[in-house]
Amino acid sequence: MTEHSPTVKRRQLSMALLDLRKARGLTAAEVTKRLDWTPSKLTRIERNDWKLPNPRDIRDLLDTYDVTDENERAALIDLAKQARQRGWWADYKDVFRGRLPAFEAGAVALRTYDPNIPGLCQTPDYMRAVFRAGFGLDESTIERHVEARLARQEILERRNPPQLMTVVDEAALHRLIGGPEVRLAQLEHLIKMGERPNVTIQVLPFSAGAHPAMAGGFVILDFEDVASPSLVYTETPTDDLYREKPPDLHRYTVIFSTVQALALSTEESAQRMQSMARDLQQR
Repeated sequence: MTEHSPTVKRRQLSMALLDLRKARGLTAAEVTKRLDWTPSKLTRIERNDWKLPNPRDIRDLLDTYDVTDENERAALIDLAKQARQRGWWADYKDVFRGRLPAFEAGAVALRTYDPNIPGLCQTPDYMRAVFRAGFGLDESTIERHVEARLARQEILERRNPPQLMTVVDEAALHRLIGGPEVRLAQLEHLIKMGERPNVTIQVLPFSAGAHPAMAGGFVILDFEDVASPSLVYTETPTDDLYREKPPDLHRYTVIFSTVQALALSTEESAQRMQSMARDLQQR
C-alpha cells in the first residue's frame, strides 16, 4: 500500500470523469450547457486544474452521464472526498510552487536523471548551500526551505517506501557546493543511501560523452493504481511541467533506460564516490 495522496486521488477523479463524458459521446459544450456551467469549470475539472472537488458537482456530472450503478457512484463520490483532504505539503505552500511532493507521496517508484544532486538525496548543509547560491533568500527563509525538503525525503523512510532509481551526473559529484566538508558529507550520504534496499544510485561518468538527457533533469513517477498512469515531471527556472501523454511517457522512459545503461553499475558508482571521498579526506 502507498501513502494516501489527495493530489493523486484528484488526478484519478479527473481522468474518470473525462472517460465517462467521452464514453457517453458528449462534448464539453453539451455538458456545460445542460448544467449551466461556464466552459472553464468543466475544463478545469477534466484537466485536474482544481483544488477541492465539490461532491455536489460530481453528483451532477454522474447524473448527466447517466451513471446509475450505486457502487460506481459511491466509489467516485468517495474519491472526491479523499481528494478534498489536506496532505502534509499543504503546510509548506509558501515553499512548494508545484505539486511534485504530492505526487511523490503517492508514487510506488521514482525514476530520475539529474545533472545535480537530487533533492531527495541532499544533506541539510548541501541544501543550504544550494539555496544560498541561487535563490536570494534570507537565512530564515532558507531554513524553511530546508525543513520542507527534509519533509519530502521522509517518503523514503516510511514503512512502504517507493523505489528510487536515480542516475546522477558525475559533474554534480565534483562540483564544490558548500565547501570541501559539505561535499564530503554529501558523498558519504549518497554512498549510504545507495545501500538501502529501495534506493538505486548510479553515476553517469564523464566518459559517457553525449547522451539523450542533456536537455535537463526529469522524474518519472509510477503509481500503484491502474487508474493513475505514470507521469513525467520536468522543471524550468519558472515552471513545473507534468507530462502524461503516452508518447511523452515512452520518450522519457527510453531516455532514462539509455542513461541508466550508460551509467556505471551501482557497485562501480559506489566505488567512484568512495574514491572521491578518500581524495577529499586526504587533502
